Amino acid sequence: MDTRIPGFAGIVALGLTLLSRPASAHVDYVTEGPGDALDALDFALSVLSDPVNAAIFGVSGLAVTGGLAAYIWIRPTIADIVILRDVLVGYSDLVPWMLRLSVGLPLVGAGFQGYLFAPTVTFDPSTNPVARVLFIGLGFTLLFGLATRIVTTIGLLTFGWALSVDPGVVLAMEYVPAFLALLILGGGRPSADHMLQQVAGTDGTYYSRVDPVHHLKGFLDVTTARYREYVPVIVRVGMGVTFVYLGLIQKLADPGRALLVVEKYDLTAVVPVDPGMWVLGAGLTEMLVGLVLIAGFMTRGAAAVSFVLFTTTLFGLPDDPVLAHITLFGMASAVFTMGAGPLSFDDWFGRPAGADQETGVSAD
Repeated sequence: MDTRIPGFAGIVALGLTLLSRPASAHVDYVTEGPGDALDALDFALSVLSDPVNAAIFGVSGLAVTGGLAAYIWIRPTIADIVILRDVLVGYSDLVPWMLRLSVGLPLVGAGFQGYLFAPTVTFDPSTNPVARVLFIGLGFTLLFGLATRIVTTIGLLTFGWALSVDPGVVLAMEYVPAFLALLILGGGRPSADHMLQQVAGTDGTYYSRVDPVHHLKGFLDVTTARYREYVPVIVRVGMGVTFVYLGLIQKLADPGRALLVVEKYDLTAVVPVDPGMWVLGAGLTEMLVGLVLIAGFMTRGAAAVSFVLFTTTLFGLPDDPVLAHITLFGMASAVFTMGAGPLSFDDWFGRPAGADQETGVSAD
């Protein structure tokens, strides 16, 4: 495990989260209609032209940078952290279960409430029962872990179809890496797939005589085994891209819409700073967390910070749809469990002295 977790989580949560708290929601989920048409660059420059705002950003940036540099310089190999890392690695076989829950629950909710992945892209369940049954069926079969790879393939195709119907579905892009990870891992355990495979794979059982597909599942497990080590990469990069999109496109590139959130919830009464500071703070924080995840730098710490952002959002914005964030919560849990994986700064440079390479994710 990365020994910099406490330092990263503590420093960033203290230095940046105050500026991004409830404003870190999906803006489209809690606002109606467009905000004022504001040029993004002019808006940022106007906010930072205020000496007080510039001082807050400057001091915060120096504090975070200095704290991270100091921690990296003095980081010791702490036995507690090494033990925690080993414990988390031992949970790797539960990652498919985490991802199934985080995708299955919101899909069931989407089917009952009538929306295509993103709560802003709605349909009428009474006039479109096929879509309702599809989403509820996908959700429940994933929760049970039944035919997981087949179901996730259907889920990916459904997401592609929904995106072609309404580009607004891109707000729920976190489904894609979660589906891809499950396509590689399968249902894992506990799951109906694992249970039935154990019964079907035992000679002399009645079920082994009638199950026509358990041999296929065994073949797929073997075939996908070589890709399991890249599941942490898929999940953290997918989560990172989502954060960058939310920070850059939803906030920094559309400050007028983001300001509606600040006004709607009177966020300046929570922390008395300029409304523009809320928007810039939220956007830059989400982009920073996203880029850190994509690079695989202090990865478990970034996952911990994302928990802080999600939690303060849900408590701070009472009408923000909870189901819309469950997938990101589950992905953050998976990233915290798995770590950065290969193709990451943590893997190349951040390994604690004397620590072994972290093992890939197990599907069983």
